[in-house]
Amino acid sequence: MPKKLKLYTLRLELLNIEPLIWRRIQIAGDASLGYLHHTIQAAFGWEDAHLHEFEVGAQRFVSVSATGEAPPDDAEDESKQAIEGVATEVGDALGYRYDFGDDWEHRIVVERIESVAHLVVCASVTAGERACPPEDIGGPLGYASFLVRLKSEAGLDEATRYLDRIGPDFDPELFDRYAANATLIRMARHGWGSR
Repeated sequence: MPKKLKLYTLRLELLNIEPLIWRRIQIAGDASLGYLHHTIQAAFGWEDAHLHEFEVGAQRFVSVSATGEAPPDDAEDESKQAIEGVATEVGDALGYRYDFGDDWEHRIVVERIESVAHLVVCASVTAGERACPPEDIGGPLGYASFLVRLKSEAGLDEATRYLDRIGPDFDPELFDRYAANATLIRMARHGWGSR
């Protein structure tokens, strides 16, 4: 009997930021948490330059490939855990933390689970709002300060230095779904972040 394939619709929210920055993705239920990590990185526009972890209740899942060592005693290998193994119902939630210095916390909620006839080759971003904060900006407080400087000091030295580092076209209100999906398609084509 063929295996039942499940397509998950997940809502990803970046916590401690106002106004809310969020994404909605569709991803195969049998995809690993490691693959979900790479999908989150593409959906938000992060650079995957820092450590991360998933939390599901009291369980922690980490990347073993980042260190090449076995996971710590209080954590499990994210590449060996499927999404459908930790989130089985609509409304289930898990945490994702990226960059332990800036401490970007995300809440992931299962919005929908549907049976599908064909394997989903790559994840896709179906909706979202606002740009992702730049890497190494100082976490939620640093990003809030950056936005204030950007608005009130446009053209002044410090605001110009920030924009020189992240690019002069940065718009905190802009979310480019097409660019996020283009990254996911490249990932699938090249086998990056394998499922």
